[in-house]
Amino acid sequence: MTFNPTLQVGVAVALGLVAMAATVVAPHPAMAAGLAPALALLPIVLLVSIRQACMLGVLFVAFSFFRLHEVVPQLMPLKLPLLLALGVIGTLAWNLAFRRTTIYWDSLFVPFLVFFGLVTIGVFAGTNTGNAFGYWKDTYIKIAIMVFALAWLLRTPGDFGKLLLVMLGSAALVALVALQNKAAGIGLVEGTRVTIGRDIGSMLGDPNDLSLVLLFGAGWALAAADTSGLGRPARLAGLFIFILIACAVVATQSRGGLLGIAAVVGVFASRRVKSKLLLGSLGVLAMAVLFAVAGIDDRQSGGAHEDGIDESAMGRIYAWQAAIGMALANPLFGVGIDNFFFNYYLFSPHWDGQNHAVHSTWFGVMAETGIVGFLNFVGMVGALGISAWRVRDTLLADPETPAVMRATGSALVGGFTGFCVSGTFLTQGFVWPIYVMLALAIALRQYQRNRSTIATDPGCSAIPPRNAAHPRPPCTTH
Repeated sequence: MTFNPTLQVGVAVALGLVAMAATVVAPHPAMAAGLAPALALLPIVLLVSIRQACMLGVLFVAFSFFRLHEVVPQLMPLKLPLLLALGVIGTLAWNLAFRRTTIYWDSLFVPFLVFFGLVTIGVFAGTNTGNAFGYWKDTYIKIAIMVFALAWLLRTPGDFGKLLLVMLGSAALVALVALQNKAAGIGLVEGTRVTIGRDIGSMLGDPNDLSLVLLFGAGWALAAADTSGLGRPARLAGLFIFILIACAVVATQSRGGLLGIAAVVGVFASRRVKSKLLLGSLGVLAMAVLFAVAGIDDRQSGGAHEDGIDESAMGRIYAWQAAIGMALANPLFGVGIDNFFFNYYLFSPHWDGQNHAVHSTWFGVMAETGIVGFLNFVGMVGALGISAWRVRDTLLADPETPAVMRATGSALVGGFTGFCVSGTFLTQGFVWPIYVMLALAIALRQYQRNRSTIATDPGCSAIPPRNAAHPRPPCTTH
């Protein structure tokens, strides 16, 4: 990548003026001492950011979803999610302006944009506009931006390889900290259920949310372990990380998480075990073992000591009834994103003195976006599932497909299956997993289209060159 000399002079002059202004405003030796190296490093940081825009996007997803800055609290003062978000937006804009990244349209963007529009309208039509807007501004708008950013930035096998490494590393870190907390008895809920960062108000302070985060990494770990061509060290690392994740999910004692783990394993096992009867029998046996090892019967809520339908299950039933009531009362836009908790009292048939979470993706979306939003969400998830299976099968069927691309396709299907199963019992409608998978499906579809185009037109390269001054021949098929 080359820069015009005039541009270099302009950048140098601008940085000099910034340094001069700063020392005039705050004439202190410490200012000069700290500002000089910062400005000296700034061009290098900008150059690396521009050339590694994909890595910035991947790291942003890792910090935002896996909450790495809360897993390692020493990172919190650095405000890394905010800095990474600004970096992604800035570098994406730069790359688009200088045509180093090509934007494209995919049909999967349509149901997402419709759903995003319904959620946005629901912010102002909901029952608690302030709370809904806060969540939309702090979380959901970032998710929406990253859907497009990841879909456009993930282009080459090298990009997907970075994603695979970051997902595996992040999941392993979260699992290790969870197991460490379990062994040390730190942040346990109900005396036995492990959490992370409960004392600092982290999202991972809820064992169900922690199991959800861990579950997202399970598909990536199994995909790495199951993909030939990645090399023995990578496959062994994938298997080891999956075992760590499974142990950590067991430590959360989340029934939804355990069902999700079983579903992910079942997807990969179905390609190896031809007999469906044998596969089903092994699945039932594995679930029984998981529930026994997790000590579900010993939970204070939902344990074997409770007669009939346990308290935890009844709590979910009451919450789902409340969700149906909210959707019927507000069929067009629901009660607004992140507003279920505050409306529980008004719509629940049973009041025990406190509000409760919905504990279901499907019912949560129904309550907070209405019947119209729920139907659109189901359609989006269905379209994603069909696309995920098709692109995975296509990638696996082509012996020339790079191993990392086959692993990504398998991870997408495994993660999607885990989402659909665990999503029945865990609230995942407005957090990262489904939207990251949507962006991955779009990026993989585009990668497959590019390969098909190159196969039919060898003189065409759908991947833009690094040097825009020497473009490759344009593609005739899009």
